[in-house]
Amino acid sequence: MQQLDEYPRNRSKGDPMTEKETVVTEEGLRKLEAELEELKTVHRKEVNDRIRQAKEFGDISENAEYEDAKQEQAFIEGRIMKLETMIRSAKIIHEGEGGADEVHLGSTVRIRNVGTGSENEYTIVGSAESDPPNAKISNESPIGRALVGAKPGQTVTASAPSGDVQFKIMNIRANRRSGPKTKK
Repeated sequence: MQQLDEYPRNRSKGDPMTEKETVVTEEGLRKLEAELEELKTVHRKEVNDRIRQAKEFGDISENAEYEDAKQEQAFIEGRIMKLETMIRSAKIIHEGEGGADEVHLGSTVRIRNVGTGSENEYTIVGSAESDPPNAKISNESPIGRALVGAKPGQTVTASAPSGDVQFKIMNIRANRRSGPKTKK
């Protein structure tokens, strides 16, 4: 069974803002932290400079550059808040600890569409790391939900907008980590 470690949380019990657990790999957590750092140190400064420059043009009530910069600032601040929440509520999955006997977070699974016969390979990740063009699908997606817990040779059904789709589990590979396990 895969091991989940809690990332340190900086919130008190009874916090009215209940945070949804963010399931990530160590690599995914590092990417979230890097994005947060980039937003705080680079993009925040850039947008503040744009706002300052736009104010120099005079009347800000009819200043498109100012309005655009303020909207970008709001987006950046919102993304910073979201990333901070995701990092605070992160549960790290240690890839490869669950073995290849069943699909779990961190597994790479080869599936065959029963209807079309086409085969695809996906790695099951948390929603924060989902990247379908790069074959990383969320455990919360319809296909991901259907696959988690399935065993090699089993057929599962996923609900799709066009109707139910059946997939046969061809094989499961537990992704092995390199280096020692670390806990944040």
